[in-house]
Amino acid sequence: MIRADIISVVGREYLTSNIENDEYSYPKAFSVASLPFVPITNANGRKFEKLDIRFVKDGITVLVETKQNFTKADEEQLSAYVEYEKALTGNKTIAILANTTNDNVKVWRGVVSDGDFMQKETALRTMDEYVDFYTSKINDKEKVMQNTYKLNEMLHRHSIPEKLRSQFVGTCLLALKNGLDYSTPSLTAAQIRTRIKEVLEDLLNSDINKAEKLALLNRNVLGDQYVRQLSIAAFREILTFIEGNILPFINDKSTSGQDLLNLFFVTFNKYVGKSDKNQAFTPDHITDFMSKITGINKRSVVLDPCCGSGSFLVRAMTQALDDCATAAEQEKVKKHQIFGIEFDENVYGLATTNMLIHSDGNSNIRQGSCFSLADWIKEAKPNVILMNPPYNGQRIHLPKSFTDTWAKDKKEDPSKGLYFVKYIADTLNSINHQATLAVLLPIACAIGTKGVIKEIKEELLQECTAPICADSTKNTPYGVKY
Repeated sequence: MIRADIISVVGREYLTSNIENDEYSYPKAFSVASLPFVPITNANGRKFEKLDIRFVKDGITVLVETKQNFTKADEEQLSAYVEYEKALTGNKTIAILANTTNDNVKVWRGVVSDGDFMQKETALRTMDEYVDFYTSKINDKEKVMQNTYKLNEMLHRHSIPEKLRSQFVGTCLLALKNGLDYSTPSLTAAQIRTRIKEVLEDLLNSDINKAEKLALLNRNVLGDQYVRQLSIAAFREILTFIEGNILPFINDKSTSGQDLLNLFFVTFNKYVGKSDKNQAFTPDHITDFMSKITGINKRSVVLDPCCGSGSFLVRAMTQALDDCATAAEQEKVKKHQIFGIEFDENVYGLATTNMLIHSDGNSNIRQGSCFSLADWIKEAKPNVILMNPPYNGQRIHLPKSFTDTWAKDKKEDPSKGLYFVKYIADTLNSINHQATLAVLLPIACAIGTKGVIKEIKEELLQECTAPICADSTKNTPYGVKY
């Protein structure tokens, strides 16, 4: 990696050189600051005085030393520059060795030591990202959980119904996270709702489904009669609580912080209850397990055709982002590799809000039935499917070609959700596209030996490989992997 490329990636506007060739002389810097300079030397008596490249922003200094190969001696040299920097400015430091023959880097947050070595940092980032290494908020699971319960009680006191609470809180959280200003004393509740809508408009500016999503949030959340009846005092109380007791304890710029945000959503939904027994909000430990067993990484294209509030999509996205080395790779994951479909309009709105709070990834979430979006699924070409389909799907949730085979008195899906697996398998198989599929299904799908469950399992076995569960009656593995 050449010097010009390093400067371009981190940001030329933050470059601080004081001698020619964009280098930085610490003896000169100490002299200008009227400080005594005591050079650090190695065992051979070599003095370390001139750093290759230096960047500064908001009390954070990024030090870059370029080398053809990385040795312990190079680390000693970089360590010397960290010491100089702390003595000169007191700034917090990011220290980097950058290879001039390839794109390899080694990064330390703080001092150059094993304890501060950032093993997962394998590529250069922008200056803003390095600043975030120090300035991000602290994740506190216990605080978030405690305050979620308190928030639920507050919403109950202000007559916000259970079914609306998750979407309303998510919308407020999203607006606050993105700069909602409700501090002006003269603001009315209606004006606050307008300001929230303006924040959402900015966030969805580049989304091709912007109008649809805004209309949905405006109709089902901001325009809901229970939200419109909130007094200005009540609205301020809710916003102040979320701002002071939820946001400070979640750092969404870290993977653990994004997991914590998802846990907030799952916990809140679980706590307030659900009027629809067929509506599932998958716990975080399940989404984490299924994302890991499918090996999701920065190359994965993930689809959840029954995405609900977006739990699987959030977990998949955070795991893929954690595998990324650059901001460009992360942007590609969020914009082009996360796909979801949700039938229920209200829950679809929650999924959109959830993904936006987790720094986007919402662009490829569609509202509707997965059974009418086969062409869209084929175009996406997902290589990982994560799904928790409805086990008690009614006729409206499934295609007529399937429901016509039900007994006339049958009200719920006799396949217990297994038909969703068959549909996705057939859709991807029709274009000879390989994918790994992991689905959360009731035990009846594993042990069922008659009727439609048996038929679907037999059909899957004819075309699919790599077991993900087993039929205990025959000890026969079945599952989906292309």
